[in-house]
Amino acid sequence: MDFRWSVITNGLPLLYKGVSLTLQLTVIAVGIGTVIGLFVSLLRVSRFKPFIWFSKSYIDFLRGTPLLVQIFLVHLGGPQLFTELLGRQVTFHPMMSAIIALSLNSGAYIAEIFRGGIQSIERGQMEAARSLGMTYGQAMRYVILPQAFKRSIPPLGNEFIAMLKDSSLVSVIALQELMMAGRIIAGRTFRPLETFTAIAVLYLIMTMTISQFVSYLERRFAKSDHSE
Repeated sequence: MDFRWSVITNGLPLLYKGVSLTLQLTVIAVGIGTVIGLFVSLLRVSRFKPFIWFSKSYIDFLRGTPLLVQIFLVHLGGPQLFTELLGRQVTFHPMMSAIIALSLNSGAYIAEIFRGGIQSIERGQMEAARSLGMTYGQAMRYVILPQAFKRSIPPLGNEFIAMLKDSSLVSVIALQELMMAGRIIAGRTFRPLETFTAIAVLYLIMTMTISQFVSYLERRFAKSDHSE
């Protein structure tokens, strides 16, 4: 079998742009998703039932429906909704649609990660902080959340890797991330084997690099806990 390396080398500039956009989307989506997830997780562990209902509904919907459907809902359904509300034509740029859909999806998973981290902290720590005169918010900020964040690092790393791979779905709205770049190269060269082998290797390199970084953070935090 003739495996043409030239297909890969000639496509490197386009693949590099695809990798760059994939990483940008992942970092932005997980960054925004972390903020959303933290907020939703705090609502989830509150005692106010409307907050609990809202947060649970958000998490169940985003985790219970395919990301591909969510992308289409944002990119195609969003403009329709705003066009009818505003009375004028509204369109979403693919990049904006991708960021919104990926961030909302990531936020739902990260909310559950943080909720698990918060609830894994012994209840006595909250009671001890309150007995020292801290408010509920202060106890959460200075006592509970720092510990919960440390415990959440491994699943957060897994979420980053999952989002890195799931970002390939935004190619359906013509956003030229890594998967779309591969489809363009394969369409031009009629050599899908070489093209998608290169893409698989690039995804593998990125995911393994992230895994090593997460392991490094775990070791650093473990050392800091022992030193304390």
